[in-house]
Amino acid sequence: MPSLSDHFIPPHGGYADLLSFQKARIVYDGTVHFCDKFVDRRSRTHDQMVQAARSGKQNILEGSQASGTSKETEIKLTNVARASLEELLEDFRDFLRVRGLQEWTKDHSHTIRLRELNRQSNPNYETFKKGIEHPDPVIAANVMIGLIKLTNFLLDQQLKRLEQDFLKEGGLRERMTRARLSARKKQ
Repeated sequence: MPSLSDHFIPPHGGYADLLSFQKARIVYDGTVHFCDKFVDRRSRTHDQMVQAARSGKQNILEGSQASGTSKETEIKLTNVARASLEELLEDFRDFLRVRGLQEWTKDHSHTIRLRELNRQSNPNYETFKKGIEHPDPVIAANVMIGLIKLTNFLLDQQLKRLEQDFLKEGGLRERMTRARLSARKKQ
């Protein structure tokens, strides 16, 4: 029976445990709610915002699933998730700007409260529901902006880790070669 070190396809998936995925899921659900409430459902903006939020979430999932056989694909898809969420961030900022509404500063009392909520153990949609589903679009948009910024920060950290992991472990071909050489030694 081959040992674990003889396997060249490492355990992969596990996206549901990634903080970036958990936050991206909240961002997706919140974006759907926000757009349904404050953006005309027939508008291109509504569809684009929902699709950008979905792309952010789904590309984290897809990258995690592909990681066993392609670190390059995992890195690319994680970066696509990051880019999609940056696009979504700008959409929320546009929503505020074109209406003459303000984005909260980092020192705003509601921003500080949002950071406190994010530090709770296992925050989920319910943790932020009061802000996400607030009837005031300024509050709802700013809560979404804060959540997207956090998710982007987590994705930036994840990309740095993926880069370091690749430099340390290599890709599939390198793992395959190591596994084959190990198998030859044992013969």
